[in-house]
Amino acid sequence: MGVRRFSDIDYPDFRTADRPKLLLHVCCAPCAAGCIERLTERFDVTMFFYNPNITDETEYGKRFGELVRFASYYGINVSDGGKDDFLGAVKGLENEPEGGRRCAVCFRMRLDRTAAEAVNYDCFATTLTLSPVKNAELINAIGAECAAKYGSAYVASDFKKKNGVLRSVELCKKYSLYRQNYCGCVYSRAKD
Repeated sequence: MGVRRFSDIDYPDFRTADRPKLLLHVCCAPCAAGCIERLTERFDVTMFFYNPNITDETEYGKRFGELVRFASYYGINVSDGGKDDFLGAVKGLENEPEGGRRCAVCFRMRLDRTAAEAVNYDCFATTLTLSPVKNAELINAIGAECAAKYGSAYVASDFKKKNGVLRSVELCKKYSLYRQNYCGCVYSRAKD
């Protein structure tokens, strides 16, 4: 299957009569808002909320609820991937800076699970590349590795480009979406 590069201009592999089914890993409604219009032009999208890094149950519920509400405006199904042991996965990396090795473990955890789920889809992608503070090149490299592991196809992206963040802000205002001020893990919150 492999990796395909998302492009707003030319994406001939997926310009067919039957829209390919894409499993979209989503971290939150604001990030989904910044890329959903571009994706739904080309794909039949299902959102996959898998974020074990959000260990605060109230925050987890709030983000999942907002995503479900936002997805309903587009008629998109959302599934909850549940929780795994994020704190155990990053043990020993607690003092890493934001964007460091702890974040790479977190990205891998989420994209690995999404790639495993994506075997029943034509491809998968993630909204993580919308964030202006996340390394899209690293995220895409991890996505490609996970796709290879499961034999799924990964759609590489950098959704912050072409005004993705601005569009996210506009849609958050339009739909009165909750916009959190941290990534989700206890360590990113401590950095506020």
